[in-house]
Amino acid sequence: MTPPTNEELLAFLEEQLSAERMAEIEQALRSDVDLQQRLAGVVRQHDPGAHSVGAIWRRRRLSCPSRSELGSFLLGALEPIRAEYIEFHLRVIGCRYCAANLSDLEQEAGDQAEEVTRRRQKFFQSSAGHLANDEE
Repeated sequence: MTPPTNEELLAFLEEQLSAERMAEIEQALRSDVDLQQRLAGVVRQHDPGAHSVGAIWRRRRLSCPSRSELGSFLLGALEPIRAEYIEFHLRVIGCRYCAANLSDLEQEAGDQAEEVTRRRQKFFQSSAGHLANDEE
C-alpha cells in the first residue's frame, strides 16, 4: 500500500474515498503508530469551517455528475467524452456518492422493467377473451 497523503487522510475522515482505499487506510491505521499520529495531526489542523478551494470542491461535490447525467450514462446517451469522464469518476476516483446514486438508478430501472413486463402480461391476459376466433 502506498502511504496516504494528508488529503487522503482528510478524505478518509469524511468517507470520501473508495471502499477499497478506505479499507487499506483503516488496516494501516490499526498497526502503524506514525500514521495514527499523522491522522491526529490532520484532525487538529483541519478546521471544519475552512473554506479552501479543495474543501469547497469536495464538500459541494463539484466534480460529481448530476443524477440525470448518471441516468443518461446508464442509457448510453452521453457524448463519448462525458461518458469516459463518468466512467473515470466512478471507477478510478471511486466516488462512493456517485456509485450509490448509480446503483439506485440501476435498481430503479430494473424495477421499472419488471413493472412494464407485469403490466404487459396483465393487458394480454385481459384481452385474450376479446380476440376474434377466425375458425368460427
